[in-house]
Amino acid sequence: MILGPVLSDDAALRLEPLIPMLLYVTLGTNDLYRAGHFYDAVLPVLGYRRQRGSEKEIGYAADGDTRCRFWVVTPFNHRRATSGNGVMVAFAAERRADVDAFHAAAIAAGAVDEGGPGLRSYHAHFYAAYVRDLDGNKLCAVCESPE
Repeated sequence: MILGPVLSDDAALRLEPLIPMLLYVTLGTNDLYRAGHFYDAVLPVLGYRRQRGSEKEIGYAADGDTRCRFWVVTPFNHRRATSGNGVMVAFAAERRADVDAFHAAAIAAGAVDEGGPGLRSYHAHFYAAYVRDLDGNKLCAVCESPE
């Protein structure tokens, strides 16, 4: 359960359970086997592992999570998967070293570099790295903790 600050009617601040904004994210692939090898090599450095799999989809989650939050799928309509212009999935990283490891693992697994690890101008502690997976989907790992 995630707790967050909520301002009550009497202006007191208290912690209440928050409902996550996103339940899960899917990205399409044209080669599930190859995509599975890519994500199996990249996501564990961020603490996410393959939890489910079939001939049409692979689901990843953090250990102990009750559901897969990231899915790689063959398109339901059986058409070719394409990457979206302006679409990106950003994975949370606990430490900057995890961002570095994500980028290195992705490049080693065949990703295209879209911006190496480093601080970005979004705010003082926004440390990120960007890649494109084997199907051209844009991915990012971000650590927002000061180090």
